[in-house]
Amino acid sequence: MPGSTDLRSLETTELIPVDLNSLLYHAERTIAALRLKRGLQGDAQAAARFTAAANDRRRALLAAAYDSTEGFFFDVRWRTGKRVTDRPTMAAAAPLYFGLATPEQGRAVAARLGRDFLKPGGFVTTQNASGQQWDAPNGWPPLQWLGAQAVRAYGREDIANDARNRWLALNRRTYRVTGKMTEKYDVSDLSKRAGGGEYPTQDGFGWTNGVAQAMAAQERARQVAAPARP
Repeated sequence: MPGSTDLRSLETTELIPVDLNSLLYHAERTIAALRLKRGLQGDAQAAARFTAAANDRRRALLAAAYDSTEGFFFDVRWRTGKRVTDRPTMAAAAPLYFGLATPEQGRAVAARLGRDFLKPGGFVTTQNASGQQWDAPNGWPPLQWLGAQAVRAYGREDIANDARNRWLALNRRTYRVTGKMTEKYDVSDLSKRAGGGEYPTQDGFGWTNGVAQAMAAQERARQVAAPARP
């Protein structure tokens, strides 16, 4: 239930996840491309099979998960076919990141991510402050990269750059104060540390460092490309 802090309210096995199916679409397309590249006997047929599976998955996911009224992608309850529209999450960025979304869908989702999910420190995971670690007010490094690259792919360079700058500023501020990178951050209140869930926030983390390095490289490239001011 929205706002519930009871883990028994989870519906993990009842949902068709929009992010998982976006990943599977990408995997099917990747397998097809690799089989074609090999050029061995039987590979063309296998590539065609995986390409068809990817195309079928895309059509099904866009029909089931995209809500044109909300302008957003949602998980779907497979028993009823109803979208979980009362719990929007950053998973909606996955169809953009992997290129499933149509241009119109991508523009709508990007606008909502910028309006409703971009907080002072970056993208918040959900809008549900449940006390669990994968909910508000926490932001997680992989979802910062996913979100920024997703909106960038659909023409919202402004949102992508803003998200990157806010996230890097939070990383750097926290590092200056604590001498540490952490697995997640409170992106809503920059004076607080992230928390929630079943264990304390962990120090370090490869995905934090990796996303920070990748975003810092983008930042440097943008600075080099920018014309010098007189």
